[in-house]
Order: sequence, then structure tokens, then C-alpha cells
Amino acid sequence: MHTDTERCVRAVQSKDARFDGWFFTAVLTTRIYCRPSCPAVPPKVGNMTFLPSAAACQQAGFRACKRCRPDTSPGSPEWNARADAVARAMRLIRDGVVDRDGVPGLAARLGYSPRQIERQLRAELGAGPLALARAQRAQTARLLIETTSLPMADIAFAAGFSSIRTFNDTVREVFALAPGELRIRAAANGTSRGRSTPAQTPGMLSLRLPFRAPLNPDNLFGHLAATGVPGVEEWRDGAYRRTLRLPYGTGVVALTPRPDHIACQLSLTDLRDLTIATSRCRWMLDLDADPVAVDDQLRTDPLLAPLVDKAPGRRVPRTVDAAEFAVRAVLGQQVSTAAARTHAARLVHAHGETVEDPAGGLTHLFPSTEALAALDPEALALPRSRRTTLTTLVGALADGSLKLGFDSDWEEASDRLTALPGFGPWTVALIAMRALGDPDAFLPTDLGMRRAARELGLPSTPAALTARASQWRPWRAYAVQYLWATDSHPVNRLPA
Repeated sequence: MHTDTERCVRAVQSKDARFDGWFFTAVLTTRIYCRPSCPAVPPKVGNMTFLPSAAACQQAGFRACKRCRPDTSPGSPEWNARADAVARAMRLIRDGVVDRDGVPGLAARLGYSPRQIERQLRAELGAGPLALARAQRAQTARLLIETTSLPMADIAFAAGFSSIRTFNDTVREVFALAPGELRIRAAANGTSRGRSTPAQTPGMLSLRLPFRAPLNPDNLFGHLAATGVPGVEEWRDGAYRRTLRLPYGTGVVALTPRPDHIACQLSLTDLRDLTIATSRCRWMLDLDADPVAVDDQLRTDPLLAPLVDKAPGRRVPRTVDAAEFAVRAVLGQQVSTAAARTHAARLVHAHGETVEDPAGGLTHLFPSTEALAALDPEALALPRSRRTTLTTLVGALADGSLKLGFDSDWEEASDRLTALPGFGPWTVALIAMRALGDPDAFLPTDLGMRRAARELGLPSTPAALTARASQWRPWRAYAVQYLWATDSHPVNRLPA
């Protein structure tokens, strides 16, 4: 979008927050870059240039605005609506892969050479993978500096920097303030606005996860809570809580919907997991979506328009672990939500690793693929065909012949799943929607979908419903959420 100068100028002059994250405004006279909704007086058109990423702004010598804080804007929705190499690379960089494995590790995950990835990212984003990862580290560092009392050395390594000197230099270059000055400024702003920073629970990080309005939390949190596996997930005191398996350790997260953000409380055994934990929470809640674009497209169908107008901003509830969700999808085949939770809970308590959660009732991590691959199939209280489906899936995940993640190629992963025994169109589409993040995944054979279609006067046979749904593309996964919401099932409402 940053190449459409006229459209960008209109967005900046109207301070339209819908475009935050889509592009950044760099001011040539002040050498500052802003989000489109910056509250400052818009600069002259001749002094503005538009760039596709914060990393491109920083690489061009611009520093972040201290008023609108462009580094904290929601991520571009473009990367979650595409499955090409650039989009997948952006999702992996956001997940901290470059910090952990370097550019060669990123390239290996995508099946390209480092040189090809560098060229593609520079062509579309104006910055290479190292610059994009650096911008993310700077954002994480600022978040920790301003919202925690952690020592600067701990913050440097938690944000992914290799040395304190690099941390200091980057923060000073990007924000035109030293780390200590950032903390003093944040404290002064909090005091001047009449609010004090809440006391931090030891070992707990309190963050704000931004999103593009509107956001309807009913089906999003309702689905996660109603299908939650006991011991791994729970709804407590108005928050969805769950355990996390992370590269350096484990974690527990509590996510609470607020009118203008999602309150996120993280407890991590290793602070180096902060970036990936935050990234996976945003992914699970679909916080980088563009609800206005989605809803505008679905409103073109006169039968869907009333549903969208009644409760706009529905998101697709996803998962923090694609392999975990695939296992749970198999356990949920042809059974009720309660039965699926029971089967998953048995697996968790028999094969999951225990964790400590002083704040609630979480007890386990969901079993790893390696642990599930070693279990005795005869010990599973499932029909024989379902056992075969589960063990085949786990075996393929364990030996690497099947790779599932938000960085997966949607078509390739769906084809590999379809080739496994017991994987029909419903299971494959559900995994594509909620684990892989395909915004156009569609479930025409789903019982709830067909019931909603009959009530609304839509075709109820799978073939006819699929044909009608062609006008909803590329957002059919969101149309599914609106159709499911016509039912009174607990997944469609926030728990009491």
C-alpha cells in the first residue's frame, strides 16, 4: 500500500487508525517516522514519504515518533492473509526465528537460500531479515523498559540482543533516547496522567496487546474457553489462561479482553521467550487482522450483512501450537465438545509435563509430539480407526514428513494431511483455519454451518454452499465465525 501515495496521504490527514501497521509515514524534515493515526499535526505533503515497515524507516535513518509510538502499532494484516515466501518469512521473524537460528535458519525453514530470502524481503519491505529482526528487538526492549522494573542487562538479553552494548546503541539510535531515559520518560508520563504503574507480581510481565477495532471477543474467547483442555487451559476471573511450551522454557499466559487492547500477563521461566510468547498470543487471538476489510467484503452478501452489522469484528480463534491443535482435531472427530475435552485431558494427564501455576488451576503442558509418538496405541480409549489416524499423524509429525505451523504453505500442508488415513475435508479445513491461519478455509460439511445456512436461507448442501461462498473469498474462515455465532453453543459467548 505504501506505493499508493494519494491513499496514504488521505489516511495520514484523516488520522485513520485502520491503516496503522499497513505503512509508516517518514517525515523528511524532522527525520521522524510515525503511524498514520499520529495525533501530531500532519506534515506538508511534500515532506512525507511512505515506507512499508518500521525496519525500512530505521534503515533509512528515521527515528520513531515519541507521541504515536509507531513501533507499538498492530502488525500488518497482509502477512496473515498470504502464504507466499515473504509472508511466511515475516511470520517467522515475528516469532523470533532470526534471533534463535539466524538468517540461515529462517531460509532453511522456508526452503530457500539466504540470498533469495534477503532479495525478496528487500524488494517488498525495503529491509532484509536482520534489519526486520532488529526492529522487533528494539520494540520488545522498549516494551520491557517502560512496563517492567527489570534490570537493563536482563532486558537486553530478553529482547534478543547479543550484548548490552548493542542493546544500548540500538535503543539510542531508534528512539533517540538512552534506555534509562526511556524508563524515566515513561514514569514521568504515567505520573503526569494521574496514574501510577501497578505493582508487578514477581516473575510476571504485564503487557498491552493492541489490535485494530472493532474486535468482538464473544466467539474468540468463548471458543477458547469452551474447548479448553483441563490442566492446560482455563477461564478464570475474566481471563483465558493457558500453559505454553517455548524454545527456552515454559510459560503461563492470562489474556483479558479490554475495550481498546488485550491485557496480557506472562509468567516465563526464561525471559528470552518473551518475543515468541507475545507473537503466539497475538496469532492465537488473530490480533493483526483487518476487521474493516473483512466485514466490508462479507456485507456484500445480503444474508450475511445483518450478522456482520449485529456484531462486527469477529476474529478466528487460533492456537499457539499447530501440532497440538492437529492432535486435538483428531480427538474431536465425530464427538461432542465435552467428549473431545475429556479425550484430550486424558492424554495431558498421562503424557504431559507438569508445571507450577500458583495463580490458578493449570497443571500441565500439552504432550509433545515425541511423547505422543512413544505412547501405546492400545492404551487410548478411542475407536480403532481413530487410533490409527492419531498415531499416523503423530508419527508423521515426529519424523518430520509433516510440518505444521503458521509458516506452513497452506496448500502443501493440506495436501499432506489429506493423504493421511482418517483425514477428511472437515478435519483438514479446521486445521487449515485454526492452526495454519488460512483466512479462506471453509467447512461446508460442518453440522453447525449447515444448520446456520438453513436458518438464514443459504444453500445447505456442501456443494451449493461452497458455490455461494465464493463471493465471501478470501475471508471464508471469518464467514464461518459469523455463521457459527447464530447458534447458542457456549463457544459463541464469553463465560460468566
